[in-house]
Amino acid sequence: MIGAGLSIGDKSVLASEQPSWPAAGNESVVGMKFEARENVRIGIIGVGGRGTGMLANFLAIEHVQVNAICDLERGKTLHAQELVEKAGGKKPELYSNGDHEFEKLCQRDDLDFIYIATPWDWHAAMALAAMKAGKHCGVEVPAVNTLEECQALVNTSEKTRRHCMIMENCCYGFNELLVLNMIRAGLLGDLLHGEAAYIHDLRSEIFGDKGEGLWRRAPHTQRNGNLYPTHGLGPVANYMGINRGDRFDYIVSMSSPQKGFEAYRAANVPKGNAKWNEKYVCGDMNTSLIKTVNGLTIMLQHDVSNPRPYDRINLISGAKGVFRDYPERIYLDGQVGEEAFTGIESYKEKYAHKLWKEQGAAAEGRGHGGMDFILLYRLVQCMREGLAPDIDVYDAASWSAPAALSEISVAQGSAPVKFPDFTRGHWQERKGASQ
Repeated sequence: MIGAGLSIGDKSVLASEQPSWPAAGNESVVGMKFEARENVRIGIIGVGGRGTGMLANFLAIEHVQVNAICDLERGKTLHAQELVEKAGGKKPELYSNGDHEFEKLCQRDDLDFIYIATPWDWHAAMALAAMKAGKHCGVEVPAVNTLEECQALVNTSEKTRRHCMIMENCCYGFNELLVLNMIRAGLLGDLLHGEAAYIHDLRSEIFGDKGEGLWRRAPHTQRNGNLYPTHGLGPVANYMGINRGDRFDYIVSMSSPQKGFEAYRAANVPKGNAKWNEKYVCGDMNTSLIKTVNGLTIMLQHDVSNPRPYDRINLISGAKGVFRDYPERIYLDGQVGEEAFTGIESYKEKYAHKLWKEQGAAAEGRGHGGMDFILLYRLVQCMREGLAPDIDVYDAASWSAPAALSEISVAQGSAPVKFPDFTRGHWQERKGASQ
């Protein structure tokens, strides 16, 4: 039985049971390999702060050619073009003459992969345009906002046989890949529970008059849930083998009162400023619980509105022990000494991931502790060697879906809400993360 429709903004979604989209009739892209190639030709849509930072990482990787750049601000595209030339690359073509210039970029015949780093509301349209034009693509986080957009990404990826990745850099952090190796080696035993978060004081950035300040407050006036779930959730999903032997089953979510943005505005924004016309409806701290089909549990949190130290929690617990980050620490069954966490330094030599052993020096000093570089290096490696990507469209949909599902649960008094099975049952065919 399908539950009653629930209106969230201008979308009508089904709440109490799994949404019943018709099967697309397309072959799954689970395990689908890239076509091997010597060089990887890149187009970039969005060269603000994030896009420009990732451009620098692309330019530091061998066998990468950046052939096209798109952004609404001409000055940003010119700066990006200059960076490519300074790195020894051929001058890329620029696209900056309107909102839909990205469509022209997607139609080029000299691009293999399109990287998208734009405001969230544009992600789906740009990814769909890229795939329909025959290009693989990667979308910054969260990949999309709505369940309908999640399903559109999946259907289009399957139909076009093009990959659509979520560019979740946190899955490639040193600690995240170290812990993944430790889990594979059995140190934590059978997994039971994970905790994940995005707790980041973004008030000054979100209230700024440039960059994300131009658009990132708007969702807080329209939606009440976890608006940005994937930085914490992606690594925990990898640990648990989500979409690889297990999948998310349902979510329960609740939000605290909204106080932080109003307090920050009162203290920092002059009266008469247009920001005083905004009404913030998203609770400051959203806490969600996710149950997997295999019975594992995840606690997921989001707060960008209050003065708290940065924290993704990054906790994974099993029958033999527990790891928790921020700060990094571990407790294993039978360890010598009192029942207390210890550091992880002694585990690094044995369990450090191959990507970090081989590319850690190249990643040093680069964005977000080097994880941005490792993510892009691995992407290029997979494309050049004709491997399947570590993160695929089913991950993009599953990891982004808690944004929409948490809104539904919050609006229904923390009712359980089912996850769609974006893989259409194929999650049972593969085991474990592929990094």
